Amino acid sequence: MLTIIAVIIGLFFAINIGASGAAASMGISYGAGVVKKRLALLLCGITVFFGAWLGGGEVVKTIGSGIVPNSTFTVPVALIVLASAALSLFLANIFGIPLSTSEVAVGSVVGAGIVYQSVFVSNLVWIMMFWLLTPFAAFLIAILAAKVLKNKTLKRLMEAPKAVPYLSVLVVLMGLFEAFSAGMNNVANAVGPLVGADIMSTGDGIFWGGLCVALGAILLGHRVLETNGKKITTLRLEEGCVISGTGAAIVTAASVFGIPVPLTQITTSSIIGIGFAKHGKSVLKKGIVVQLLTVWIVSPVLSMVLSYTLIQLLIEHNFYPIVAMAGVLVSVFGVMSLMKSSRQPAVEVVAED
Repeated sequence: MLTIIAVIIGLFFAINIGASGAAASMGISYGAGVVKKRLALLLCGITVFFGAWLGGGEVVKTIGSGIVPNSTFTVPVALIVLASAALSLFLANIFGIPLSTSEVAVGSVVGAGIVYQSVFVSNLVWIMMFWLLTPFAAFLIAILAAKVLKNKTLKRLMEAPKAVPYLSVLVVLMGLFEAFSAGMNNVANAVGPLVGADIMSTGDGIFWGGLCVALGAILLGHRVLETNGKKITTLRLEEGCVISGTGAAIVTAASVFGIPVPLTQITTSSIIGIGFAKHGKSVLKKGIVVQLLTVWIVSPVLSMVLSYTLIQLLIEHNFYPIVAMAGVLVSVFGVMSLMKSSRQPAVEVVAED
């Protein structure tokens, strides 16, 4: 029975990964007005599935046995790890905030590792270093690209009426490339603990996890798609190509080496970089950006605390750490509630041809 519940929770988590990852892939195409919302989500879902199916194996190994030993993942522990991560991501989807599923998943695994003192610290530090460096690199690349695109000759070519159809196709292709990379990197977050606990084989986990990620993108991705596509800054088609291409290239390279990286943070940082180059520091003061930064910090802490607390309570029957952890949980939920109640819409995007 626990095995069945663990599989159900893992697949539920995969559905929420799809919902959260939709904006990271097709948000640019939608924000620029190239594709309608439903088509954007459908394309995202199909391509995410193939990315997971064809290239998700290495990151599955990292989540399943690279952060903590796979011996840590008994069926009850895997169930709690997945439940903690899924709940954290589900809350973020309710708030409509793009969230790194990698941070949520790794935080939940680390919570289990802390209970049993079995965290591979060097591997964790390596992964966290990439969490910091990849969004920053994407931010800088976007600023540099925005300055290059300001070149008068290049700008004149991009703004020519004949260029618009080609740029429209290119931005969709880059979005599909990004969705493919999302499948490669993110499906492991849902099925890694199941594989680590020998509940599923790697192949079965990737197939069913990829299918559920695709369904989540199609059915539940509209809020996050709206946030990334239309609530951060104004984008031209060529800028969208840069953003999607940068994110896809970084995430694909990381996936080949089995490193779970925050795709949504990378994409959103690129969008903010474009806005920074065009509007200066004012874009960093927008409420939506502050909310994104806050949730990025909260998400791994929330899932780690949930995982640690539930394992101590339900498996180890140790009640002493619960009071302190409950206080942390209350604080985290308080921050998220405050963010929702004080949320103000950012400047709406009007796509520029």
